[in-house]
Amino acid sequence: MNRLCGQIREVRVTTSRPSVKEADPSAGYGTVADSAASDQAEQPAADRPRAPRAEVVVKGRNVEVPDHFRIHVAEKLSRLERFDPSIYLFDVELFHERNRRQRKSCQRLEITVRGKGPVARAEACADSFYGALELAVQKLESRLRRTKDRRRVHYGEKTPVSVAEATADLIDDSIAVHPNGSDAAHDHRSQDWESSDYSGPGHIVRTKVHPANPMTVDDALYQMELVGHDFFLFQDKETDRPSVVYRRHAFDYGLIRLA
Repeated sequence: MNRLCGQIREVRVTTSRPSVKEADPSAGYGTVADSAASDQAEQPAADRPRAPRAEVVVKGRNVEVPDHFRIHVAEKLSRLERFDPSIYLFDVELFHERNRRQRKSCQRLEITVRGKGPVARAEACADSFYGALELAVQKLESRLRRTKDRRRVHYGEKTPVSVAEATADLIDDSIAVHPNGSDAAHDHRSQDWESSDYSGPGHIVRTKVHPANPMTVDDALYQMELVGHDFFLFQDKETDRPSVVYRRHAFDYGLIRLA
């Protein structure tokens, strides 16, 4: 993931609600209509979006973060807490792409969710930070919902056959594993090196190393769903060998084990 260099401006969300201001369209936030602001002011307090219990940190790379936007971020993220009550931090980072050829996706936003379980991340690009926020929240909501449903089925009274048993003999020679282009493949403890020398296609330009903590196949699927990737490399607790789980058609999964 290529990030713009520059000083990071960090804003922490407080419980106060500053007045909603009109944003400068050139700043990438779009325009906040006065009618929408007045409607929100007249809305009953019980119907207004509540502030999240978790801490919300908003950081901008060469981007000013206005108060009305960080309030909007907090209200959007508050609806994610119902999927995991242990969430204690939402880390939001904003990037502005100066390339004029990428005007339709010049505003990029990345959200990192931290709780007692694995880290969940999502990012999105749009022509405004409001649009990017909406897309990123939708991705996180979908991933957190799937992981919550997996926990409900796995630990319920009627537990189905485990994924490890269902895919133990699965070998698919036609599988092609492709990363989805995100730096959020694994936990923040991973190490990532990216080569600055580009000499044409067909070369390894990024190397990532992360801890090989032994885990079950179900745990690997759980973490893969959280980061939204199509595959996940892990150390199989059962065989003590490197293995890969990957997403197949519909809601099926595959498992690759080294012999």
